[in-house]
This record gives sequence, structure tokens and C-alpha cells, in this order.
Amino acid sequence: MEWSLERMREWVAGGMQSVRECESSALGTALCLALLFIWYCYRVGCEHAAPSLRGGFTPEPRGSTVPGGVLSSGLTSRGGSLKLRQVTGVGGVVSEEELNGFAYCQSPECFRCTKPGEGLNQRLYHSLQEYAKRYTWAGMGRVHKGVREQGRYLLCSRPSIQKPEVFFLPDLPSAPFFSREAQKHDVELLERSFPTLLAEFESVYRLLSSRTGSSLPPGWKANSTPRGQWWTFYLVNQGTPMVLNARRCPRAWRVLGQLRTFIANNVFGNACFSVLSPGATITEHYGPTNVRLRCHLGLKVPPGCELVVGGEPQCWSEGSCLLFDDSFLHTAFHGGSAEDGPRAVFMVDLWHPNVAAAERQALDYIFTPGR
Repeated sequence: MEWSLERMREWVAGGMQSVRECESSALGTALCLALLFIWYCYRVGCEHAAPSLRGGFTPEPRGSTVPGGVLSSGLTSRGGSLKLRQVTGVGGVVSEEELNGFAYCQSPECFRCTKPGEGLNQRLYHSLQEYAKRYTWAGMGRVHKGVREQGRYLLCSRPSIQKPEVFFLPDLPSAPFFSREAQKHDVELLERSFPTLLAEFESVYRLLSSRTGSSLPPGWKANSTPRGQWWTFYLVNQGTPMVLNARRCPRAWRVLGQLRTFIANNVFGNACFSVLSPGATITEHYGPTNVRLRCHLGLKVPPGCELVVGGEPQCWSEGSCLLFDDSFLHTAFHGGSAEDGPRAVFMVDLWHPNVAAAERQALDYIFTPGR
């Protein structure tokens, strides 16, 4: 085809004539398409706007041969090491509200409550990109898919038996309860440590049981319940070590350091003594993620106590562990009498056995406390 000025003039003239002859409906269609294109460009720009990120993550060599990380005094929490940090706000009451029959925490200390919605999804996306640039994309397929498609998984009004509130990792085997074989080493270690953990629980519970008035002794939290009382004494709360509490329970702290799969370095990791008074009920609720298994070691279990996860009831047993996925709808209650005393468990969050080591490291980075 030969190009010439005359041919170009003919094309321009023909185009102008076509526009003049174009019907109004065609012009309307073109205008709609143009508006849709502008909207699409705006959405892409919003999704890729870099948010400010706080904190940092640097994989460090383990400072000890203890499996699962180091527990020691210090100022930071990084890589494979969990180190004590001084924190405030250990006491206080966690307020909750009920929505559609379920409990939703609204504590200002809770990362689930202070960073919800679209802003959280953008932070996750950019944190994963930053991690991959520093380290690798290898093994990040499921994590990338989970971050990219959080809108499909996050809590919505549609009833469901499993709805993690913050992060859902796709393609993980899912069930309300797991066999002890899922984390055999850590379950057996906790059960062997039952006498030690029971003794330290009794030492810190003594102050709670003998208190006068409505104030709680240092280190204890009161959680809102429709009936009865639910108290917790945290050693690690959302990835942050509670330094004063840990010093009061040095043997329990050492047990945590020997666990191979304890979630020690991100906001999904908790360890605490959990106490239900006779007549207490915990409102049905969902946990924040399916990447963990919650482990309950029974310390004191009177008759009439039960844990219901995904509609399946289980009873605790003193000296034995229950493993469950708390991203399923769950509740617990103590149906015993005042003479039976409280129900007490030692609660620890362990990694889901099907979350790979590379995925764990990436999730530790993305969900570093304070990020």
C-alpha cells in the first residue's frame, strides 16, 4: 500500500463524514465505553498506590538449638526469634458487640478491629510485593492468591460455617477439629508439661480468685460474655510478648520456646491461660485466619464444659490437648455449678501443618506486629 498526502486527506475526510452520519445511539455507546475506561484506570491506580508501611522484617539466624524459635529477653521480635518487649495496656476490658448473633471484638488493642476493610487488603498486597523483592516469589503461589482474592473470603453478611475475619489461605485442608497427629511433637510436649503449666496457672490464678471489688489483678484481661466471666492471662498477645506476665511464668515461657510450630512472630500467634467461670458462655464467633490451629491443653475441667466448633461438640480433658481451626464458627461454655470451680485451659496457636516453611516466613513478614 502506497502512502500519500492525498490518500491521508481522503481517509480524514471519510472519517469526518462518518462521524457526521453517525446516529446518536452510537455516540452514546462510545461515550459509555470511554467512561468505563476512565473508571477502570482510576481503580487500577488506587490498587497500586503504595501505602506507608511501618516496621521491618529481617530473617536472622536462630540464637539457640531450641526448635521453633528462641524465647529470651530483649527489645525486638524478628525472624526466627521471639524476644521480650515491654508493653502497656495489659489490663482492661475488651468490649464486644453482637451482630447477627456473633461476637465481634472492638478493642483498640486488636489488629483485627483497627485495620479492617479495603485498606488492610492494600497493605497485605504491598507487603507481599516488598517481601518478594527482598527475598523470593518461590513458594508464594497460595499466599499471593490469598492476598489477591481476600474479597472473596473475608467476613460478609452471608452465613457460613467458616469465615476467617482477616486472612484466608486457599487450598488448605479444612476441618473443625484436627487429630493430635497433626502436630504430634508439640501436643506431646504440652501434655508432658501439664504439671508444670498447671502449677504456674494456679500461682497466677490465686490473685484472681482472691481479688476484692471489680478490679482485676495485674496481667489479667476480662472478655465480654453474655453470661458469666471469661478471663485471660496472656504470655503472647497477637504476636507481642507480655514481658511482665512471662516473668511471672518462666516455666511456661520455656515450654513455648520448645514448641516447633508455635506462631511466635506474627499477629496470629497467642499463648495464654484462659478461664471460664461456672455458667459462662462465649458468644459464637470466628477467628482471624485458617493458617493456624488453636491448641487447648485442659488444666481444670469440671463436668458440664464443652467446646463447639463448626457445629461439632467436644469436651476438654485434664492433661490432654484439643486441636481445632478457630476460623470455623465456634463457642464454649461452662455449664457446671459454682461448687465445680472454673474451667481453665492453656491456649497456644500453632501453624496449620499444611502451611509450608516458605509460606510461614512470608506470613511472618506480612503480619509482623505493628505493620
